Amino acid sequence: MAKLFVVGTPIGNLGDITFRAVETLRNADFIAAEDTRHTLQLLNHLEIKKPLVSCRAQNERAAAEKIVALLKEGNDIAYASDAGTPGISDPGAVLVDFVRNAGFDVIPIPGPSAFATLVSVAGTGGKTVNFEGFLSPKPGKRRARVKELLSMGNAAVIYESPFRITKLLADIADIEKDRRIVVGRELTKLHEEITSGTAGELYADYSSRQSIKGEFAVFISGVKNIKNSEESTDN
Repeated sequence: MAKLFVVGTPIGNLGDITFRAVETLRNADFIAAEDTRHTLQLLNHLEIKKPLVSCRAQNERAAAEKIVALLKEGNDIAYASDAGTPGISDPGAVLVDFVRNAGFDVIPIPGPSAFATLVSVAGTGGKTVNFEGFLSPKPGKRRARVKELLSMGNAAVIYESPFRITKLLADIADIEKDRRIVVGRELTKLHEEITSGTAGELYADYSSRQSIKGEFAVFISGVKNIKNSEESTDN
């Protein structure tokens, strides 16, 4: 029976794609993509030529129906979002539901994720990390959610654009300026930058920059993370 393969692709450095992901893309009959132009660049790099199907957030339901029809014809489909792992602040969840409900297997092909990448270098332990993804662009809703996340006591990861990163850092610093955070900018890319410090320190850093470019992931340490880190330092 035909299958849908959900393929993780690089978030920046093309060398991060797995052998299994490349093999899956090569063997698929069709490749569904969040942005066919973006995925085509990756496929050209890998010297892979396959028919492409658009499956983005704006047309995911209609695209899912088309993909189910292709599966019924016996075609294996690989799905890739623009970067990272589909379904993690990217389209993919609606497609997976449609395909599984139609009786077809959905096979994960693990790959890069900005969430996992940042957590791996955050430098603090703890079993619980809340993944928030992108917050509301509305100032009131953003600040209210930041306050909720800080009050939970667990670590959290937030995605943010270059246009709002300083506003996010300002909210965190205003609510709890001494909370330790790690900011990952352009992770795995040529101009990758990872900075850590208190919310107040990083807000001062970014608010003083003349220009800010790139995509951001922000790790907010939980209360338990901070205590564990302090105990480790004391020992």
